[in-house]
Amino acid sequence: MNLIRSACLLSRSASSCIHRSSPCFPSTLRLYTGDTSKTPTEQSKAQIRKISGEEKHFKRRLLSVHRRFADVPENVTFQGQNHIYLEDGQSIKRAALTHEWATDDVLFYSTQETLQSLRVFRLHLRDNAVQSDLIYEEKDPEFFVEVSRSRDQRLVTVNCNSKNSSEVWFIDSRAPFSCPTLIQSRQPGLMYHVEHSEDHLFILANTGPGQEYQLLRTPLAFPSIPHWVPMFTPVPGTVIKDMELLHDHSVFTLKDSQCGLLIQILTSKEPHELKTLQFPQWACDLSPGRVGSEKGRSFGFLLSSPVHSPVRHLCSPRTGELSVIEEDTQFNSFPECNTTRLQAASQDGTMVPLTLFHMPALHQLSKSPLLLHVYGAYGMDLNMAFSPEKRLLLEDGWALAYCHVRGGGERGLAWHRSGSLLQKPKGVEDLASCIQTLHHLGVSQPALTALTARSAGAVLAGALCNQNPQILRAVILQAPFLDVLGTMQDPFLPLTIEERGEWGDPLVSSEHRDNIASYCPCHNIKPQLYPSMLITAYSEDGRVPLSGVLKYVERLKKAVQMYNDGDCADTRVPAVILDVRGGADHFGPEDFHLSLNENARQFAFLYRELGLDHRKTQRKRGRQY
Repeated sequence: MNLIRSACLLSRSASSCIHRSSPCFPSTLRLYTGDTSKTPTEQSKAQIRKISGEEKHFKRRLLSVHRRFADVPENVTFQGQNHIYLEDGQSIKRAALTHEWATDDVLFYSTQETLQSLRVFRLHLRDNAVQSDLIYEEKDPEFFVEVSRSRDQRLVTVNCNSKNSSEVWFIDSRAPFSCPTLIQSRQPGLMYHVEHSEDHLFILANTGPGQEYQLLRTPLAFPSIPHWVPMFTPVPGTVIKDMELLHDHSVFTLKDSQCGLLIQILTSKEPHELKTLQFPQWACDLSPGRVGSEKGRSFGFLLSSPVHSPVRHLCSPRTGELSVIEEDTQFNSFPECNTTRLQAASQDGTMVPLTLFHMPALHQLSKSPLLLHVYGAYGMDLNMAFSPEKRLLLEDGWALAYCHVRGGGERGLAWHRSGSLLQKPKGVEDLASCIQTLHHLGVSQPALTALTARSAGAVLAGALCNQNPQILRAVILQAPFLDVLGTMQDPFLPLTIEERGEWGDPLVSSEHRDNIASYCPCHNIKPQLYPSMLITAYSEDGRVPLSGVLKYVERLKKAVQMYNDGDCADTRVPAVILDVRGGADHFGPEDFHLSLNENARQFAFLYRELGLDHRKTQRKRGRQY
């Protein structure tokens, strides 16, 4: 299970997965901006003509690579999309954001309104009637409420999380009509998550050194913090990312200082014994998966990277053995792929982890195109699950770099704190240092370097373009959060109140306002040579207001025009392409072919702006294989 949950299920969070369902999708509205001497219609036609042929080419190739990996196991779970449907008169409406059955006829569920989840109900299904009762209501709008269940099915928990504190209540499934019991009241800075086994609570809480997570245990009858007894604290340099509670064992997923994955197994009964299992260098993403095993006595999971398709593994805590289940050598045995873990020295001397995937050796990458990925917000790790699109780029000779900057969660809670609020500019410095370090090592060059970011990751990407535009040639932004200052000054917008713990409150604190104003992408645009940009936004996106994206694009267009109208020696005119699509899904279209269309457009944009010939790239790839 994903026990450690980010306190921002409905934040401007990152996701790069492609949904393989095929519902009807609203018609799209596309507006392309670039040459301001033309009308929007002329601009649109001119930009489409430049890449339409390449789009068709890349869509065929993307469809082909997805077919190659059609049978690999899924390893992506969608947080916040677990709904039930209730009948209301003659209509059926989506009612629950999360839900759990306590018994065969008692269901607990949470509800969502305007991106907030503040209430939990108990639904009792009787012979001739359905009764629904409110059992919990959150009063603080900075908190998000969800329902979950312990692995042993004994407890239903009501989990209340803000950006910097937690509170958990439980209902014993043996007494589903009892009132919820509080485990520990919320305290500023205290984050905790709960599991249950044999009348004991197993609690992951940030009570360890440096306010990082450690495992504690307490009797169910005495759940509050004075009774918590430490069981496991990671060694310095490693942080807990998740925990699976099995029979007589706790299995921890951890990351080391270079973001490498490992598993540690702790026996629950004294004398406690700790075993460590190492993974291959390429392993970047671990997600629990259903693998045939003895119930409660082994841990099955999927191991992958952006370019390695998921491989089923089975871990036996009793013996400490790790085995591979049904590995498909066709998908994962390509020795040409290298995974290099690096560190970049940021401006203040902090070492920032980098993960680089490449086919040629490191010293042969000076002429290779480079695609960088960044997020750096909410304490969330950069998504490094398998992506057929990334695999295609790798096979075309690209180097793919993942920058684990401050503000994300890769190196623990302190890593997040060191890149949030007044420290948010540190993430921009980290990103610049990552790119400069790669170039210094001979990995690509500015004219062949592109950056991609989604949602809140666009804050760092946009700030970098204002501060160091010369180190990039192209940028792709999806559902981008670009007007931080304007958004955080409007308390009536969804998420503004909930996200003050991440960005600050400019309405109350002049220090917060000045800090946001110093890096906000929308408020620091100036006439200079920017990278070309492809920006995809969704007209009804509730998490990122479209008005902020439009404001950013308009200001960027004017700055580009002012620079080109001045006495500049540069002949290159950067493209600024805005693609506004219909719909309210912040994470992109659910329809598979519409998702392919978006990816094909991104590929066509990258190849054009970096001056790459996709036909030569494909012929070269054909000779290599």
